[in-house]
Amino acid sequence: MSIIRRILGMIEFKKIAEIELIRESALLVSKTLGLIAEHIKPGISTLELDKLAETFIRDNNAKPGFLGMYDYPNTLCTSVNEQVVHGIPNDKPLKDGDIVSVDCGVYLNGFYGDHAYTFAIGEVSEDVKRLMRVTYESLLLGINEMKQFARIGDISYAIQSHCERNGYGVVKELVGHGLGRKLHEAPQVPNYGRKRQGPMMKNGIVLAIEPMINMGTASVFTLKDKWTVVTKDNKPSAHYEHDVALVSGKPEILSTFDYVEENLAKKGDFFVSNKNYISQKAIIY
Repeated sequence: MSIIRRILGMIEFKKIAEIELIRESALLVSKTLGLIAEHIKPGISTLELDKLAETFIRDNNAKPGFLGMYDYPNTLCTSVNEQVVHGIPNDKPLKDGDIVSVDCGVYLNGFYGDHAYTFAIGEVSEDVKRLMRVTYESLLLGINEMKQFARIGDISYAIQSHCERNGYGVVKELVGHGLGRKLHEAPQVPNYGRKRQGPMMKNGIVLAIEPMINMGTASVFTLKDKWTVVTKDNKPSAHYEHDVALVSGKPEILSTFDYVEENLAKKGDFFVSNKNYISQKAIIY
């Protein structure tokens, strides 16, 4: 779950044991998204998916991380087409050609996981596939900038430059964040910025990096429900998110898209594979 830019306090650098607990939470989110991948299709509603996710999380001895957070009413954020983030699940059936960002959080053993994936419903246009691909690539490029003594701005610049070079709008009102005992910790992780600017990264930092990229304008606004953020030009938006720790000077992805990709591949659905870009332990773009 992204946050509107605000002061979050001091960065809390995690010990290895704490990172492993965050990994457990992150992987439960990954498995939940894998369950969503198994069931998502034309005709199903986002509210049905939300109920599946809540049951699965509770059956695994965890709590939904978003439910009740800042009075948010559901387990998932399900943002369809022009909805950027924080879409509230409803009973409207998904249809062929939609894309849906599914953002999920869990609270397990005292730590949060927070992870998102954009799904293609049925046959989507080539323009939409390209948006999904570039957004995904920007996430991986941003992760690749997590290095000992590098700056948050290095992540931000990598994401922004890749997306804007491809003609897309980078949302500036919402940002990624630190992750740990709280869902939203310092530092903020904008998807735009300058190299060598912002807080310094050191071993033990854990970040939820989440590009939110629009096909058209970067401008967004919030609907009357006070949650759902949409593009001003009504064009689609894509959103991918990983939880990443800096360990021994290198980024280590704590979440995974493997469960999602395995289930989408079984169904023959379109997806952008991380196998084309990185391994989960050593990231080389």
